[in-house]
Amino acid sequence: MSEMKQIRTREQIDDKYKWNIEDMYPDEELWEKDFSDVTAEAGEFAEKYSGKLGDGPKVFLNALQDRDRIWQKAERVYVYARMKSDEDNRISKYQEMSQRVQSLLANMSAAMSFFLPEVMELPEGELVRYLREEEKLNQYDYVIVEFIRRRKHVLSKESEELMAQFSEITGAPKQIFGMINDADMNFGMVKDENGNDVRLTHGNYISMMESNDRSVRKGAYEALYRAFKAQKNTLAATYYYNVKKDAVAAEIRHYDSSLLAELDGDNIPESVYRNLIRVINDHLGALHKYVGLRKKILGIDEVHMYDIYAPLIAMPDRKVPYEEALDTVRAALKPLGQQYIDDLNKGLEAGWVDVYENEGKTSGAYSFGSYDSMPYVLMNYNDKFKDAFTIIHELGHSMNSYYTRKKQPYTYGGHSIFTAEVASTVNECLLMQYLLKNCRDKTEEIYLLNIYIEEFRSTVFRQTMFAEFELAAHEAVERGEGLTSDSLCKIYGDLNKKYFGEDVVYDDDISIEWARIPHFYNAFYVYKYATGYSAAVAISNKILTEGEPARDAYLEFLAAGDSDYPIELLKAAGADMSTTEVTESACRTFESLIDRLEELTDEK
Repeated sequence: MSEMKQIRTREQIDDKYKWNIEDMYPDEELWEKDFSDVTAEAGEFAEKYSGKLGDGPKVFLNALQDRDRIWQKAERVYVYARMKSDEDNRISKYQEMSQRVQSLLANMSAAMSFFLPEVMELPEGELVRYLREEEKLNQYDYVIVEFIRRRKHVLSKESEELMAQFSEITGAPKQIFGMINDADMNFGMVKDENGNDVRLTHGNYISMMESNDRSVRKGAYEALYRAFKAQKNTLAATYYYNVKKDAVAAEIRHYDSSLLAELDGDNIPESVYRNLIRVINDHLGALHKYVGLRKKILGIDEVHMYDIYAPLIAMPDRKVPYEEALDTVRAALKPLGQQYIDDLNKGLEAGWVDVYENEGKTSGAYSFGSYDSMPYVLMNYNDKFKDAFTIIHELGHSMNSYYTRKKQPYTYGGHSIFTAEVASTVNECLLMQYLLKNCRDKTEEIYLLNIYIEEFRSTVFRQTMFAEFELAAHEAVERGEGLTSDSLCKIYGDLNKKYFGEDVVYDDDISIEWARIPHFYNAFYVYKYATGYSAAVAISNKILTEGEPARDAYLEFLAAGDSDYPIELLKAAGADMSTTEVTESACRTFESLIDRLEELTDEK
């Protein structure tokens, strides 16, 4: 029997494996001062500028600059408190600091809420004149163009205030779903590999679906969906009103559909969404072929949905120490150039990464930081082979933040959701290509191909299926139809059959899967995973095949931040999402991986 891993206290971990968060606030009295300053400045902002944004270009410039300065300082205060709390969530001091900042941010938003409606009330010609007469407003030209572009969808100040007052009510479906899904749902007990009774949770469901023991997979699958079926009418009503809320809000804001309303935030053409669905539908044959291969490799008579996540091959359980993983990361990222590697090494030496798990530490991994701090990475490194993918993913985010903040002002220092995952996924793709090129044997290659193919399946194909489901549900409501558990199960069940093909033996359970997807309560969000992954695959392939020109274009993208529309930023990086080529290219890569897997398994 293996020994249970002992979780260390934070004090027991060497400082070289901790992030240098003290660089933000060497003395926490400085944090208290910033907190007090932001509190006062946010309160003064409305008094200084409310009703005065039309008093000329200089006043307008000062308002924009003060707005950025206050939010930049507030972001720093928030990030420090949040990250200190994540180091050890049991420390009440940092819990309290985080709570104080949450209240501060809410009060700031309320105090400064007059700004956008008042800007929108300024005549377009007035904003153009401001730009012409005040040279320093050039920094804000993209922001001001966005104000002008979206003004027809912004309501009067009174109507916006009314919409804001109703925001808590319109957010009710998401809250209700969260309560049912996270608090009230009971999945019961299932048998693990050793025949022990284990309580099924959201947290352990996927690990059970990845079990080599088919009875464990089947038991977990049936138990999970049995619980959702018991709540199907309540969940259907909850989702219906969430979709209805999207449709009504779109109509109020003068959009022709809820899809157009959601896409407008990033100025994404409707064709991008619909082309994604069309192209993936055209390439479903590759997914069907993969399902058939799974049946053959797993040696089963029938493929059920609970067999989809089962690993095709076991990888020898070897330890990969953190330093070894970093060496692999550096080798994989060489195509990005020596400057990228040098900047990455400087960041690692400066204390970007908090490496190991300790008692009370937040689980998982993320990249975080404020505009004027290091781009920090939280890890819970466990010496596992797949941990290298996690660290290279999060370092991709951090390098994106590093280059953006180095070049862009605070105004453009962030990243839209449409582009945010590209940098991290490009890194993952480069790592995968490096590992496949340097495989030790066929077993390792099959293992890596399985990981890569599953990333495609879950991120491109699955998320596109979700996007198609969302579109069908919203269009039904906009036609005046209702959504019931039966109609939702019919839509979802038909899509699942279309995507996974005839080699799967279907059951009623998978038709209720729509009821457990939290992302459906953020309408038309999931497609961005599919487009982002497709763009990253295309960009990484270009870097590996075209070399320096593709690399330089990509590095410029990493430094662009929010300085232009996401479509334009990705186009400059070599991934034109306004055409179908990027998604087509990703599908061709997926098909080549399937062919290689078939070739290897035929040889074995």
